[in-house]
Amino acid sequence: MQALHLVIVSGLSGSGKTHAIKCLEDLGFYCVDNLPLPLLPKFAELCLQQGGEVHNIALGIDIRERGFFADLYDNLDRLKSLGHSVELLFLEARDDVLVRRFSESRRPHPLLPQSPVLEGVRIERARLLDLRRRADRIVDTSDLTVHELKDLLARDYRQSDARHLMTVSLLTFGFKFGVPYEADLLFDVRFLRNPNFVEELKSLTGEDPRVQAHVMGDPDTQPFLARLETLLDFLLPLYERERRSYLTIAIGCTGGRHRSVAIAMHLRDAFAKSGREMTLRHRDLHRT
Repeated sequence: MQALHLVIVSGLSGSGKTHAIKCLEDLGFYCVDNLPLPLLPKFAELCLQQGGEVHNIALGIDIRERGFFADLYDNLDRLKSLGHSVELLFLEARDDVLVRRFSESRRPHPLLPQSPVLEGVRIERARLLDLRRRADRIVDTSDLTVHELKDLLARDYRQSDARHLMTVSLLTFGFKFGVPYEADLLFDVRFLRNPNFVEELKSLTGEDPRVQAHVMGDPDTQPFLARLETLLDFLLPLYERERRSYLTIAIGCTGGRHRSVAIAMHLRDAFAKSGREMTLRHRDLHRT
């Protein structure tokens, strides 16, 4: 029987459990937040029936349901007895930090919604002492930014043979139709000579070799591409270091039919040769 790698994420309200679950999801874990504890063994059984497709699992658990500790410990012991890897990750933070976070979010504490937040924090901390003692790992998020917490989890929970590669999308567009809202990086190629003013090229698009030859024949094109490729070679690993899942690079010209298309196609092919695949979409290719 294949064994599961199960990470139980729990801890103090406001300590970052929800963000931790999202981070683990980005790392390839199948994540469920607040799964009813009696369903845990059945859930593990269903995961095993997926033929190995679901192996790494992260479950977010809090203390708001009755019988929390008895159900949790019994179910975890049962899963361990079946040979599964089970880890309890406990998140916490200082009282003053938790009070500030609740204040910033303007939410009451879930245990004492009608009382000062600090009272709820102290009661919850006392109730979770035994859970904290049983934790396999304790992370204090008091002085961590969300990015630092993500980096910490990535170092410990990324599979050793996995390499984080974000999805890079090239998007061509025409400025006369508006700038795409989804663009993370945007480059304007309207300084290149425009095939739209060449009668035999006007009705074609940047996908046509004749238009591509015209754009690439501009004396400014090759120096521009050399600098752009160098810039992207520098930037893309930095975005990956920040655990970005995707990045959209928009290339724009006047109508989104000629220059932007030719340049984006060149970039896609150039980076494919170095082993980085980029998806390509033409937003305004057939608009007039």
